[in-house]
Amino acid sequence: MQFSVPVAFSPIDHLLGLARAAEDAGFARVTLPDSLFLPHRQDTDYPYTPDGARMWDEHTPWVEPLTAIAAMGVVTSTIRFCPQVLKLGPRQPLLLARQLSTVSHLTGGRVDLGVGIGWDPNEFAWCGVPYPGRGKRVDEMLEIIRLAGGGGWFEYHGEHFDFDRLTLDPPPVAQVPFYVGGHTAPALRRAVRIGQGWTSAMMGFDEIAATITRLGELLEADGRSLADRGDGRPFEVQVACTDRYGSRGFAQLEEAGVTDVIVIPWLIEGHGYDAPLDAKCESIARFGEKYISA
Repeated sequence: MQFSVPVAFSPIDHLLGLARAAEDAGFARVTLPDSLFLPHRQDTDYPYTPDGARMWDEHTPWVEPLTAIAAMGVVTSTIRFCPQVLKLGPRQPLLLARQLSTVSHLTGGRVDLGVGIGWDPNEFAWCGVPYPGRGKRVDEMLEIIRLAGGGGWFEYHGEHFDFDRLTLDPPPVAQVPFYVGGHTAPALRRAVRIGQGWTSAMMGFDEIAATITRLGELLEADGRSLADRGDGRPFEVQVACTDRYGSRGFAQLEEAGVTDVIVIPWLIEGHGYDAPLDAKCESIARFGEKYISA
């Protein structure tokens, strides 16, 4: 089992140092959150907190994930990077495909793509994109990004996107793996249909285990399995678990089928998001010594 470290809510000038520290400690990935902007009014509950409140405010630092990955890739050599998750709904797929290809080349192919639809209608409306039909729109976007990732000429004729033959060469160093986010039945079906893995928001162990069971059922119905997603590799299960920590907890997650656990070592040790960079890096190093290289 692997571990990923998120850089959510950290000051922007911490990102390069955190990436280097995570690589040195043996982490598999750095994950990055995505938010296009912060509407002053919240018209829809945030779906991943019990009370629907956002966990951030107007003073919380955010970065555009792919831009940040390009910068972190320059100061590292082995660790991978994964938006967790990039909100596809308000974006344009051809532009995104170009960005992904560029980041793939700048990092030597060390980018995975955690993908979600987006939950805030304002992000859609204020970017000029309709909120209704967003699931089918994202399905088409994923198809287009996959076609673009193969290189050469291609065209697409769908309900939401329609264009004639074009090329976005050079393609990525390798096809970028999709980790599809979301906890709903359509999201899980999407993960199995087009993804190489599934990624969670904050969830308890029991819900994670039930979700993995359902993913296994969906894969088996398609002639595949959690152990072999169809290309000889396991279907990746990346989770942010709220109630399993330490050696015993991580072992339980691995036994349930988790392949990648997202952890924030400095929060585990009682430091806040705004803790000094040195303190965060020391926490990352201690976590690596205890759970990764042990």
